[in-house]
Amino acid sequence: ATLPDAEATEVFRSRGVDLMFAAVKAELHAFRSDFDVFFHEDSLHTSGAVERAIARLRERGVIEERDGATWLRTTDFGDDKDRVLIKSDGNAAYFAADLAYYLDKRERGADCAVYLLGADHHGYIGRMMAMCAAFGDTPGTNMQILIGQLVNLVRNGVPVRMSKRAGTIVTLEDLVDAVGVDAARYALARSSMDSMIDIDLDLLASSTSDNPVYYVQYAHARTRNVARNAAEHGVSRDPNEALFEPGALDDPADAALLGVLAQFPATVAQAAQLREQHRMARYLEQLAAAYHAWYGATRVTPRGDDAVDSGHVARLWLNDAVGQVLANGLDLLGVSAPERM
Repeated sequence: ATLPDAEATEVFRSRGVDLMFAAVKAELHAFRSDFDVFFHEDSLHTSGAVERAIARLRERGVIEERDGATWLRTTDFGDDKDRVLIKSDGNAAYFAADLAYYLDKRERGADCAVYLLGADHHGYIGRMMAMCAAFGDTPGTNMQILIGQLVNLVRNGVPVRMSKRAGTIVTLEDLVDAVGVDAARYALARSSMDSMIDIDLDLLASSTSDNPVYYVQYAHARTRNVARNAAEHGVSRDPNEALFEPGALDDPADAALLGVLAQFPATVAQAAQLREQHRMARYLEQLAAAYHAWYGATRVTPRGDDAVDSGHVARLWLNDAVGQVLANGLDLLGVSAPERM
């Protein structure tokens, strides 16, 4: 039997949502981004979470009824105007779900709710922070808001124009198909979220030192190649054969490379504290540059029939330390560290 139009539409809607959701999850998984919790906004309305959040705020004395609508007095907490929660027609405003979602996050045990909003949501910061304060929480401590800028794709020097109406949308899957997961992740990670990102598809698909992800991955592969070479020439980090002598690292290139290596822990801490992942990528590029310069200036293996000395051994330790830090840094960004390239 054919269903009435309204019911048929609902069948298509619910099946369509499931299909789209499965596609989004698969795409994210392929991109090495797996979420523990996916949240359906409509569940906040159907579960009564919106009413609970409004009731909590009513107890705190910050809810007002006027003009037949329910308002949150966000101006008490620095917002430029009060916000409608339930409109005069009885329907919940979009902001009402934000209240319920924030409360849900806090009740799940999160001390700090971190929101990542798009560039066109800048105007939301004031009301969101006011809502946090209205619950008796501390904006900046219990709630942090990051604004992400838009991504522009460039191919052959020409911007790839994107439009929902024209159907010229480029999905994450399209980007991965064009340049691979490593390059796609790295390109997004190396830009500050505060700035517009230009992604050059031709550059990211290239095997040149101008391609930042290739440059860093190649540095890692080179450390592994140097280590394999060293083993063939009898240079070993085995303490029984030869001890590490830091004094043997007497070249200016050694000092420069050690200086960059020493910045790794502070860079990780700063990137985490400031929520600025691009600091990690920029550091890896700096380390790769110092390593490539060091590689040109020093030797890990002896020339010809020369004997292995403490300088060769010390430089193998330094080489392997760089390889480890590059691998650790790439791993933090979810990017692979190839053994060979």
